[in-house]
Amino acid sequence: MSEDNAAADPAVPFSLAIDAMGGDNAPEIVLGGLERAADRHPGCRFLLVGDEEVLRVALMRFPKAAKICTVRHAPGLVSMEMKPTAALRLRDSSLRVAIDAVARGEAGGVVSAGNSGAMLALAKIVLKTLPGISRPALAAVNPSARGDVVMLDLGANISCDTRNLVEFAVMGEAFAKAVLGLPAPRIGLLNVGVEELKGDERLRLAADALRDSPLAAQFHGFVEGHDITAGTTDVVVTDGFTGNVALKTGEGALKLASLLLRRVFRTNLLTRLGYLLVRPGLERMREWIDPRRYNGAVLVGLNGIVVKSHGGADAEGFAAAIDVAMDAVTHGINEKIRARLGQIATLTLSSDETQGAAVPADV
Repeated sequence: MSEDNAAADPAVPFSLAIDAMGGDNAPEIVLGGLERAADRHPGCRFLLVGDEEVLRVALMRFPKAAKICTVRHAPGLVSMEMKPTAALRLRDSSLRVAIDAVARGEAGGVVSAGNSGAMLALAKIVLKTLPGISRPALAAVNPSARGDVVMLDLGANISCDTRNLVEFAVMGEAFAKAVLGLPAPRIGLLNVGVEELKGDERLRLAADALRDSPLAAQFHGFVEGHDITAGTTDVVVTDGFTGNVALKTGEGALKLASLLLRRVFRTNLLTRLGYLLVRPGLERMREWIDPRRYNGAVLVGLNGIVVKSHGGADAEGFAAAIDVAMDAVTHGINEKIRARLGQIATLTLSSDETQGAAVPADV
């Protein structure tokens, strides 16, 4: 559906703006994801941003997506290799036009599988942070033995001070409430040990601040790397460097486990027969830890919902990213963050008080 056709009902807002040209296999994967979203989110409308001529032809193969989308022409393209500074100057790119739509209040959020650095830079400059938030953070859901767990920051901020970590805890709680539906998520600070004297000064100060805040009843304390997959807490808070390393390590461990299982079951005739016996259970496990289910990281802390899909995601993975964005919009994640920020007096802690936070302490 073109913008001309949509103009008959200008009062209808767009649930999300979709960057149709971002990702390794755009726009086909994006449209395939929207085809699935049409069934999952009936009644919603999406602003599809990209090369209009390309999209009109492609939409002929995705009739369900065509019915729920309004196409907005954006001839520019932010390549996966483009530097953020160059992307900022490209005002007619599909990514920029989609984010601009959120800034103008035309759409509740944006989803893109495009250039991560460019998306983060554009989102922070165009949308800006919520009042009381010094830095946004990347948050995503991961599997654990007790259910899903929210983890942040996953790479938006390489180094963080005490104030950032407390803010991440606030945003992580709001994310878990909105996306996981948890009434009172448990929160943990990722550390090298669970003892109170472990870690550096910024971690200890952040823990003290959370214990003295309205989040005290939900604050578990320090958690270690193995607690992420154990599901010890519902939210795991850390800096972007550590979070990104932990995320990639976990992804690699899952791939290794899958590879080793395939090798074991292909060893001989007996192991192949054994595979037939346990196949139903393995299929269930594969569904449970399928990375497509967990696709979609939210850049929380901005004046608008911004969701980053993996660049190599398939249609099902992109649909999952849309699901995450819709949950964040529908359940008012930003309203929850604002409400909690109004209760947390500890956020007055200045960055100057924690400028030595990067120096390791008693570990």
